[in-house]
Amino acid sequence: MAHLVEQIAYVGDTPWHGLGNQLSPKQSLEVWRREAGMNWDILESPVYFKSNMAGHLGSIHTFPEQKVLYRSDTRMPLSVVSQRYQTVQPNEVIEFYRDLTEVSGYELETAGVLKGGRKFWALARTGLDFTLKGNDQVNNYILLATSCDGTLATTATPTTVRVVCNNTLTVSLNGAPMAIKVPHSTRFKSEVVKRDLGIAVSQWDDFKYQMNLLSQRKVRWKEAMGYFMDVICQVDDETLMPDKLPNERGLRIVQDLYDGRGRGSNLESADGTAWGLLSAVTEFVDHHKQARSNDNRLDSAWFGQGAQIKQRALDSALQLIA
Repeated sequence: MAHLVEQIAYVGDTPWHGLGNQLSPKQSLEVWRREAGMNWDILESPVYFKSNMAGHLGSIHTFPEQKVLYRSDTRMPLSVVSQRYQTVQPNEVIEFYRDLTEVSGYELETAGVLKGGRKFWALARTGLDFTLKGNDQVNNYILLATSCDGTLATTATPTTVRVVCNNTLTVSLNGAPMAIKVPHSTRFKSEVVKRDLGIAVSQWDDFKYQMNLLSQRKVRWKEAMGYFMDVICQVDDETLMPDKLPNERGLRIVQDLYDGRGRGSNLESADGTAWGLLSAVTEFVDHHKQARSNDNRLDSAWFGQGAQIKQRALDSALQLIA
């Protein structure tokens, strides 16, 4: 089976997705670019087609409204996009962090390429964190990711990692992720994104306050069941039998994770609390949700169905403290 992962590099402990080649700390961005497999450029070519005619070899024409994007190293095609498509280069994603790492104290922790170069990202720890009851530590990161096939806008996302279990969660306030998105119809300007992220980072205290409230909000068994039914099965009828529920397997797993099998589920912050509900879902998505491989799970957890489940879980948890 072909893997989605082209190449990944990381520092420190094995990351939550369990993939990549380990680097020693404090590497230059040039080393990161090489070891993360991002030391190539996206090139452009006109779209050509051949028109066949009876009795002739045909003639070659161009289609001026679109262009082919391909890799400079392997010459492999990546996508066909419109002429208006603004390409973001792999090196731009790495360079986004230069002043953040050299001046602002950020530390790159992982970077890499998915789907043969169609999607690439870098993740850096900001130095912001908070600790809930029972020494339950949550660290703050900035994830910058983009694609060159139209499946993902260039997106800078404040993201958290719960240390005890390596669960990831997009920072969100008032039901809206605090992500900065630049569509590929617009030129990516890193300085503008960083300026806007300054606003997002300033809201970190609000997010921290809400997570602390979740850790103090005790939940009854019926509330927990209703929460998981809503988030995992997307139904609100608690009278349905388990074998008639959509995603019954997922429901059983998150219940077990919440009831003591999850990493950190017995900490004071999570035991019988709304934070424990949310943490059970994020652990399920990042570590237990069915996937063809770990790299498929990574892609889903950050950019696909898994990310949607985690956002739904956060929104539903915040309703419990509204």
